[in-house]
Amino acid sequence: MQVHQNRNSHRPLPLPAWYRPDAAADWSYRADAQALMEHAATHRKAHNVRAAAADRHNLHLLLIDVQKDFCFPEGTLFVGGRSGTGAIDDSRRLAEFIYRNLGSISNITTTMDTHFAHQIFFPAFWVDDQGAPLAAHREIRTGEIRSGAVKPNPAVAGWLCRGNYAWLLAQCLHYCDELEQAGKYTLYLWPPHCLLGSDGHALTGVIHEARLFHAYCRSSQSWVEVKGGHPLTENYSVLRPEVLTRHDGQTLATRNTGFLKTLFEADAVVIAGQAASHCVKSSIDDLLAEIVKHDRNLARKVYIMTDCMSSVTVPDGQGGFVADFTPEAEAALSRFAAAGMHLVKSTDPLPGWEGLQIG
Repeated sequence: MQVHQNRNSHRPLPLPAWYRPDAAADWSYRADAQALMEHAATHRKAHNVRAAAADRHNLHLLLIDVQKDFCFPEGTLFVGGRSGTGAIDDSRRLAEFIYRNLGSISNITTTMDTHFAHQIFFPAFWVDDQGAPLAAHREIRTGEIRSGAVKPNPAVAGWLCRGNYAWLLAQCLHYCDELEQAGKYTLYLWPPHCLLGSDGHALTGVIHEARLFHAYCRSSQSWVEVKGGHPLTENYSVLRPEVLTRHDGQTLATRNTGFLKTLFEADAVVIAGQAASHCVKSSIDDLLAEIVKHDRNLARKVYIMTDCMSSVTVPDGQGGFVADFTPEAEAALSRFAAAGMHLVKSTDPLPGWEGLQIG
């Protein structure tokens, strides 16, 4: 397929002089929006960067959950990967990809995992048969709920379902059963993370800075898709919650059809972020499922930047891992490539990406 090039948009641009690669490891680093707007005016003129609205081909960069709780060791759910520095390295490469390809990226959307204190995947939502809270990093299966070994916290029913504990128990059974039948996940209890209003919910500074600079340079909006706030379902994917129905047949949650339409309308979708084993994998899984329903050839316009995402690992403190989801991520990437999606590196020049139209 011919690669269409524009004399401005296909050229890799230099990294801005003020860019700090070490900021990818700095929890406290903050973007200065006013300074970025001023820098953008100079950068745009110096490199003849045009407005994104003038692009003939819409390249949409989708950044999954590049938030502090996932991207730093200080976060409550750091995605260190097997290297131990995974998300830090990913953030640096991702920021540099945005700066170098500023003239080719038409739109950037960042998803934001957004949670509250009591949700079905947090320990505070559950107790054991003695009424004691559960610990993070464990699974809950339907059989444990039926036997009474674990149960939803009765106090939660007071505000969630008007005190109807029987309804809540039935819903939790239904939920876990639906997950197990789907075969994607079992219910996993995570440490509290990305709580709305917390520092950990914010985008990591080096990526927030890059997306704002792109927005100012290219007069393109800095889009955000919020996900994950429903107390009774996980929402790994930006396109849909894990379970859509209630035990009584009513609707629990709905698909994000609006954003799916946005992705379908793009000429190319480039995907990166955290974590490769969970929210990235689920988002691509759901995108692929919709592609299969409409036109399998659409898979060819999806590019997955494998060096800008890492898998969830839980170190055991002795050089190994309590949990390591790397194999799940690797199997998913193989599946996506077999379906026609492209596995690429952020350092590969865009004109060399198979089938990509830019400019």
